[in-house]
Amino acid sequence: MPADPLHRAGEPQRSTTSQPPSGSGTSAIEVRRSARRRRTVSAYREGDRTVVLIPARMSEAEEQRWVTVMLDKLAAQESKRLIGDAELAERAERLSLQYFDGRARPTSVRWVTNQNTRWGSCTPSEGSIRLSHRLQGMPEYVVDYVLLHELAHLLVPGHGPRFWRLLEAYPRTERARGYLEGVVAADRLPYRHAPDAD
Repeated sequence: MPADPLHRAGEPQRSTTSQPPSGSGTSAIEVRRSARRRRTVSAYREGDRTVVLIPARMSEAEEQRWVTVMLDKLAAQESKRLIGDAELAERAERLSLQYFDGRARPTSVRWVTNQNTRWGSCTPSEGSIRLSHRLQGMPEYVVDYVLLHELAHLLVPGHGPRFWRLLEAYPRTERARGYLEGVVAADRLPYRHAPDAD
């Protein structure tokens, strides 16, 4: 294994590699503990592996919590790179193949700026899918969930049991729905001004 450029030779550290949480899209997570690191936690991608750097004194429970936090943070940073309509259509095709055996075949997939009350929409008769521009910059697993939701409508138009069974194949459905519910709830919170300083 190549030397870690962030650590000097002779610095005591422990490294463990584990499988990522289900549906994270990362093949392996390597946690590197360092006695020199006191409080900071950082992470970066190294090929298909995610490396998380933590203080050596951190408990196993803290380690697990920080790995999840850092995976979400990296995903959010990576998704901020805005993808265009062509990339969005390619992503929809990959998701359809992976989760619906390629049966959901949209004729068009694009971003729109006129959907402020919905995350996405689908017109099954036309095969068109539109995603709200408000999703841009959200974690990839959230965008993937909304795409899959709309792709599922190409196979089952309503929101009955058959529709939700289709979405059960995506392991991050509940997490993505929770994320979106949190965004909606945050938007409804009253704006509070900071007290004036006299």
